[in-house]
Amino acid sequence: MTSKQRLPFLRSSFWRLAVGMPHFVRTGQIGDGREEACAAYVEANARRGDIDDVLDTIDTFATEKSMLVNVGDEKGELLDAAVRRANPKRVLELGTYCGYSALRIARAAPDAEVFSIELSSGNAAVARRIWSHAGVDDRITCVVGTIGDGGQTLGALSAEHGFGAESVDLLFIDHEKSVYLADLLAILDRGWLHRGSIAVADNVRVPGAPKYRAYMREQQGKLWDTVEHKTHIEYQTLIPDLVLESEYLAG
Repeated sequence: MTSKQRLPFLRSSFWRLAVGMPHFVRTGQIGDGREEACAAYVEANARRGDIDDVLDTIDTFATEKSMLVNVGDEKGELLDAAVRRANPKRVLELGTYCGYSALRIARAAPDAEVFSIELSSGNAAVARRIWSHAGVDDRITCVVGTIGDGGQTLGALSAEHGFGAESVDLLFIDHEKSVYLADLLAILDRGWLHRGSIAVADNVRVPGAPKYRAYMREQQGKLWDTVEHKTHIEYQTLIPDLVLESEYLAG
């Protein structure tokens, strides 16, 4: 592991990412084509049908080519462990980006159906290419939409994909930080979680989801049992972050 890989300020792609963040907030992509480039890099360099190699290739792209805003390798291990604890049959992910975290979930839970909600149709296309190359596109479904669109996406999940009472074993939240809590509450209102369901939330410190963190602290031992994992922002070791892992106690 070189210092350049873990010191993002030395990399031009870090500064392009920083400049592109307003575009990312609006569109879900940085705006310099790195998401499409990641898919092409995977197709050119990773062994087809090899999940491990596809994930390693994405990590290589993110550390050597252009930084990505997926969960990354360090926090990905926390996600892997949570998936194994949940032993899910059905997973709901909020925020697909390039499909990296859904791929980690599919690897850790080979019998699970994974459904990923993504704002950007461009990101959905990138993710599907990567999942296809990894050979897991039959187990991961990307639904283009948002939880906060007045019930359209939630309704589609229910009507078209069989989501119903107590059907979600694992919820991974890694999309627009300001709506973490609102989207969690919308899912709770649907009754899709059950006692023992696990919710994992990335980037709770940076960029930050203070309302979500405050809610989990207020509900500690009541509706949720939460562990705060201290970690770092993806693909570097300078900026600290938090991943919250919460077990649902109701239901």
